[in-house]
Amino acid sequence: MELSSILHLSDFSKYKLHAARKSGTVEPLIAFLRDRSEWHQWNSWQRNKNEFNRDRILSLIDFYPEHGEWLFGGIYEVQERGPEKNAHSYVVKLLDHGQDLIGRLKLTGSLPRGRAFKLETFYDNFKISELLRTPYAGKVFDGYEKVSLDLSMLEIIYKNNRTDWKTALESVKGIYLIADKLTGKQYVGSAYGDTGIWARWACYVNTGHGWNKELVKLTSNDPSYARTNFKITLIECWPFKTDDKTIIIRENFWKEAFLTKQHGYNSN
Repeated sequence: MELSSILHLSDFSKYKLHAARKSGTVEPLIAFLRDRSEWHQWNSWQRNKNEFNRDRILSLIDFYPEHGEWLFGGIYEVQERGPEKNAHSYVVKLLDHGQDLIGRLKLTGSLPRGRAFKLETFYDNFKISELLRTPYAGKVFDGYEKVSLDLSMLEIIYKNNRTDWKTALESVKGIYLIADKLTGKQYVGSAYGDTGIWARWACYVNTGHGWNKELVKLTSNDPSYARTNFKITLIECWPFKTDDKTIIIRENFWKEAFLTKQHGYNSN
């Protein structure tokens, strides 16, 4: 289905296309999910040249979980252009037109490198791949065997109190792996006793380190390090009635398998 069938625009010459892509370590999709005001700032940022030099901006968010997919992020009016470069010097206003599609409209289409393009050049490249019933609020829980999340995405899921994830994870004990995407080092942990996976992982969302000795050291000077670099994967899940000894035995097995005492972040 063509984009024009659902998003009606006139006079493309008034629009720039904003292709919001990863900047440094931050994904625009995470910024959008975390705080709409943070996403607004992505549209007010002026680089070292005036890229948004037309009246309006049609913003698309790189939907990084699916290659080649984009999420509609709204249409903005550029009200002022300040002289400062590499600063939030655009004054932009989110327009009513298309607001009901924000976070719901997913598109397929390819773009060259860069973030700002003439809309008329690429508008016809985009096809509608999906129209979600409600705005995207993070990855859908689709089975224990597929649980592998950046900590930044887990934070979104936890803070939105997503019932699909909460129901699944609070009712099981288990073993998990935290991988540091910057260094390649790993940490094996577990949830047992009165704590299910959901509550244990909430501790990482809230602290970044889960009070694990080596992770505390790692994040002490930069609390954002965990959000930026950690990926957490569920290795094994067990019924909540499973005795703690079984969980601890399995945790130690994986520590040995991944050599996380010798080359990772496990201190014991």
